[in-house]
Amino acid sequence: MDTREAESPAVDALIRRFFESHPEEAAQKLEQIDPRDAARLLAELPSSSRAASWEALSANAGSEILLHLPARDRAGLAKLVNIQGLAVLLSRLTENEREEVLTSLDASDAVELRRLLSYPPDSAGHLMDTQVVALRGGQTVAQAIEGLRRRPHNMDVTDLKIIDEGDKLVSIVDIKDLILAKPEQSLESLSHGIVTAISPMDPTEEVVDRLDRYKLEELPVIDHEGVLLGVIRHSELIEAVKESASLDIQTMVGASKDERATSSIGFAFRKRMPWLQINLVTAFMAAAVVGLFENTIAQFTALAVLLPVVAGQSGNAGAQALAVTMRGLALREIRIAQWLKVTGKEVCVGLFNGIAIAIPCGVGVYLWSGQLGLVIVIASSMVLAMVMAGFAGALVPITLEKLGQDPAAASSIFVTTVTDIAGFFFFLGIATLLSGMLIT
Repeated sequence: MDTREAESPAVDALIRRFFESHPEEAAQKLEQIDPRDAARLLAELPSSSRAASWEALSANAGSEILLHLPARDRAGLAKLVNIQGLAVLLSRLTENEREEVLTSLDASDAVELRRLLSYPPDSAGHLMDTQVVALRGGQTVAQAIEGLRRRPHNMDVTDLKIIDEGDKLVSIVDIKDLILAKPEQSLESLSHGIVTAISPMDPTEEVVDRLDRYKLEELPVIDHEGVLLGVIRHSELIEAVKESASLDIQTMVGASKDERATSSIGFAFRKRMPWLQINLVTAFMAAAVVGLFENTIAQFTALAVLLPVVAGQSGNAGAQALAVTMRGLALREIRIAQWLKVTGKEVCVGLFNGIAIAIPCGVGVYLWSGQLGLVIVIASSMVLAMVMAGFAGALVPITLEKLGQDPAAASSIFVTTVTDIAGFFFFLGIATLLSGMLIT
């Protein structure tokens, strides 16, 4: 009998005993060898011996090993280990790799993992890059550099995230410090504290605020237990904010966020029509106001000529106040609790702009009509309409935000309705009151 064959069962028994008795030490050994070799070693172990060491693996090492495990072992592992921990491992993989692993699992486990891996579109989790370098503080500089060499060359690395045995983020090592350090130095000796981190469910506005406040290039994303999930990079956030801004422009005019320039005619029709119907109702509301003063318009035809001037100016003023307020809400420059201050500011701006516009407008109307009464009507209504426009432009988006609605989706329609109705009502109402000063 071959001596090596006789020794094999004994060696297997020792390895199994080592994994069962010292899972943390076994996990550290697995992290230091090639992921393919580690996967083969784990596949040869009984499931009971495999689970404890697997739980002790870092997310980076675990994700690489998971990718090389046979399909049957992946499915069995999903039944033994914490499903949330497995989701963290999957998040480290590329989309194609993740899908390859998920399709090898039982359907129920795959559904639960997909749910855990999904985040709302406007959340930090949706923006984060899960391809992040996370290492143990006890590793040496030489081990860290060797580990970096095994990673994809296109992977963006600005610093190393240091995690503890539970994958919780504890500190950070700058790449420049790593390069200048001695090979035998530990990563822990080079690390510094974490400035700030964010939860995956925090809104995009909070991400913008943190990156701007702390002047960071990367913002770590951690769960409620402090486990590192990924990072949000400043450059990628800029692209996401640009995309979000373009979508907000679409929704402000009643177009769906899902619609693209190349969308089909039927899709565009279905998405736009509901808002156009709502806009039709609001247009009839404005028309009804005009109808109240039908006799006044019939008596003084000059009013019909000047009516669009007041409505147009107040509409533009409302759009300006709306844009500034929505930007303030999006970038967290203002809070809902500051509604009175913001609204007061826009009302004052509307007052000053109204006076500034009313003066040249009055001069033009006098040169055109020669009627002082008509000048007073349009000048006074212009001031009042622009004050109301500033009020609506600030208050409407803040109110929608307070109610938990998307300000970008409906603010424009409501503000336009208010400015049109206010413009028509003030202009025609004042004209009716001062009809004695008007010349037919």
